[in-house]
Amino acid sequence: MTFDSIAERAAKERLAVMCALHEKGDTILLLGPEADFWTLFKTSPEYQDKTPDPMDRWSSRVITAIAEEIGAEPLFPFGGPPYQPFLRWALRSGWAWSSPVRMLVHDRAGMMISFRGGLRVAGEMDLPTPPKAAPCESCEDKPCTTGCPVGALSDQHFYKVDDCYDYLDTLPGAICRKGGCRARLACPVSAKFDRDPAQSALHMSYFHRK
Repeated sequence: MTFDSIAERAAKERLAVMCALHEKGDTILLLGPEADFWTLFKTSPEYQDKTPDPMDRWSSRVITAIAEEIGAEPLFPFGGPPYQPFLRWALRSGWAWSSPVRMLVHDRAGMMISFRGGLRVAGEMDLPTPPKAAPCESCEDKPCTTGCPVGALSDQHFYKVDDCYDYLDTLPGAICRKGGCRARLACPVSAKFDRDPAQSALHMSYFHRK
């Protein structure tokens, strides 16, 4: 079993190893959706049965099955408390960084990075070399800092969540509800990742207060 063989198995489910690291003698692989993930997900029984939490249920089924095949422990960012430290793992891996607005950014997925689960594999397997630098270091305009229509992310040290919620309740806020966070989408790397807006809309429906 190698990193490449696990990545190949995950790719069959339109998942990619977005981050990887060693921890306490084991290897942790964090799995996130590829840009074409939504096409596969829409055909799943979890999506089609129209009952709550389809993506979490899909993630539990699929990632647990992968873990059983390779003899790993499945890990999930939901189901707590307590919660697994996915953000800490991502930052420690060197494959993701804190963006200028403090949201996570990835070298390939940009600020559209997300995790559906992970795998803890016994032993320290060989891993690819992490990227040399965050994409933000070569990004001159930093459009994520001005992408939010209400400036909820303009203060780098405090996310104004109530301002965001209030805007989502308005008619203009529909563009964020239906297409995803404007700040995240403003990232030039995010723009190349080409995530389906319907996938972002599903996540926004969970984020947006009822």
